[in-house]
Amino acid sequence: MIRARKHTILLSTAAMLSAYASFTYAQTAYPAKPVQVIVGFPAGGSVDVMARNYIAVLSAQLGQQFIVVNRDGASGTIAFAALANAKPDGYTIGAGPTTPITNAPHLMKGIKYNLDSFEYVCQVFENVFTIGVPQDSPLRSIQDLIAAARANPGKLSYAHSGIGTVPHLAIASFALRVGIQVNAVAYRGEAPLLPDLIAGRVDFGGPAVSSVAGRSQLRALGVFADYRHPAFPDVPTFAELGIPTLPPGLNGLYAPKGTPVDVLQTLERGCEAVTQSETFRAAAQKLHQPVVFLDRAAFAKRAAEDYRIKAELIKTLNISAQ
Repeated sequence: MIRARKHTILLSTAAMLSAYASFTYAQTAYPAKPVQVIVGFPAGGSVDVMARNYIAVLSAQLGQQFIVVNRDGASGTIAFAALANAKPDGYTIGAGPTTPITNAPHLMKGIKYNLDSFEYVCQVFENVFTIGVPQDSPLRSIQDLIAAARANPGKLSYAHSGIGTVPHLAIASFALRVGIQVNAVAYRGEAPLLPDLIAGRVDFGGPAVSSVAGRSQLRALGVFADYRHPAFPDVPTFAELGIPTLPPGLNGLYAPKGTPVDVLQTLERGCEAVTQSETFRAAAQKLHQPVVFLDRAAFAKRAAEDYRIKAELIKTLNISAQ
């Protein structure tokens, strides 16, 4: 009789512990503490500003503090190396463009991660680039540029923000597609090239829409996207012109490989809510960045396709990894 009673007490205690464990789990559902968000570019730059805008809205959506930490350098690869080695628990994630994953491994030696080192949580927006010219340039259209380049092989020069960057590869791909020879002039980022482009020291360049919009000294001839940009509704896309080109800069959220599915789903839902938020949409519009949401599966597929395309193009251009 005493043994039976003791057994009953033990069972009751076990049931209570189980219920308490379930209650504790419910109370500590992700995110239960602040989340660190690694951004691989300098504070105050366009990547950082956009990331801080959507991370602030994500923080409000999920009711927890998301802290942006800048780990800039080496074209964003320092940050992604840190992310790849972070504990896959959802409390260290990354924000920014895909280029450190899709471009850098083909251009830089010694990178310690690869395409499969990450979970692709969501795409948030696209950084669209243009072919831009000085306002007083005689080139009034992409057709004018092609005609001038064909009439003067190797004479026209263009500015880009660094070897292997989206604008460099987009213009190089365009030149290959239409069969023209133009001279590339590399700069260390976009800011240094703009004065030379405005002054006409180069014939054209590949600035982002955000750098051309609002500048009376520059004019966009075409945009590297499959949709017209709201900042330039009268400027054609290369898709419209029948010239296949590379996708724009893809920007979103990432997590280390192996992050639990329920955590990824929470971040993905939060991310979608961010892209529907009027607060974030207003900020993105002000910065001329089109909001384009992709879920986990679609973002991962697009990143993989971009990786493949960049590998083939960089090989065709005979660019060696440094």
